[in-house]
Amino acid sequence: MSLPSRPRPVALITGASAGIGAALARVYAEKGWDLILTARREAPLQALAEELARTGAASTILTGDLADPAAPRRLFDAIRTRGLTVDGLVNNAGFSRTDGFLNTDPAAHKAMIQVMLAAPVELARLFTPGMVERGFGRILNVASLAGQMPATGGDTLYGPIKSFLIKASQGLHLELRGTGVHVTALCPGYTLTEFHDANGTREQVSSAYPAWMWQTADHVARVGYEACEANRPKVTPGVMNNLLAGLAKHLPDRVALGMVGGHAKRLKRI
Repeated sequence: MSLPSRPRPVALITGASAGIGAALARVYAEKGWDLILTARREAPLQALAEELARTGAASTILTGDLADPAAPRRLFDAIRTRGLTVDGLVNNAGFSRTDGFLNTDPAAHKAMIQVMLAAPVELARLFTPGMVERGFGRILNVASLAGQMPATGGDTLYGPIKSFLIKASQGLHLELRGTGVHVTALCPGYTLTEFHDANGTREQVSSAYPAWMWQTADHVARVGYEACEANRPKVTPGVMNNLLAGLAKHLPDRVALGMVGGHAKRLKRI
């Protein structure tokens, strides 16, 4: 399926201010897309838009917090008011809490569910009908290797939320076959981003797990983009990450849970 006949297709990327979201914006711009960038912080989006402009990409900035249940509809309306058409939806916004279920503010858990589960579903429901009508669309849901692994203690809700996103992506992928709309779940493992440089923790996070487990945001973004273009229902960057995901399917629960039991504790120490 070729790109739309308009000069440049447009991709909406949530959580675009840094990390994998910013890396995805760079890849989409490189591939000939214009962008709608959204996140809570305007300054990093402005800086990214200026960077992308040097590649010829035009960026529209719409700030907002997807933890607000009204945010997806507000975003949809703002885009429609500006006369923009969304050809690609990248649901990337997300965060985790590793202090434990009982030590985490229930409001933070509610926000996690809203940002990483409810908002992607609503945004897909809002934008997919137009994509189907036009016969072209791309939906890339940034899930996680954690969604394919046994549950962990400490970041108790993160893995289950990402598992949901993977399954929802696969179901939508099947439903939209033959429409020209591609749906892919991107499942990165540990990814080093500029967040670690900004807060001075790159050395610590790098030592929490072996070097082979870490990937760059640029690599993850490129793998995700190409998988969505190829209409693969799911992609996990990295041979070892795929090995871990496959191994987790076949290990007895007792062994698998023991294998991941120290995950949150290691991250908390950093």
